[in-house]
Amino acid sequence: MTAEEYTRRLAQLISEVSDGEITVQEVLAAGHSLSALGLTSLGRIRLIDAVEHAFGVEMDLCDELAAVEDVGTLSALVARATPVAGTARAW
Repeated sequence: MTAEEYTRRLAQLISEVSDGEITVQEVLAAGHSLSALGLTSLGRIRLIDAVEHAFGVEMDLCDELAAVEDVGTLSALVARATPVAGTARAW
């Protein structure tokens, strides 16, 4: 998976967990934080769950949840996340 495909997949997950209220295009647009786009705290929890499932990683909600403000930050967090035992990363 290329960096562009990876970023697009994360943007799709963000759109999905917001029930389509945030579009992929809005996520990918420069200069908008996820909070400014309207991602709620519940949306962030749903996002972490979706990312863990999609990429086969385990993320620490205590630290990462507050740090997720854009796709770039999310990408870096997922790259550092611990792979779930018995699964391969999807990227």
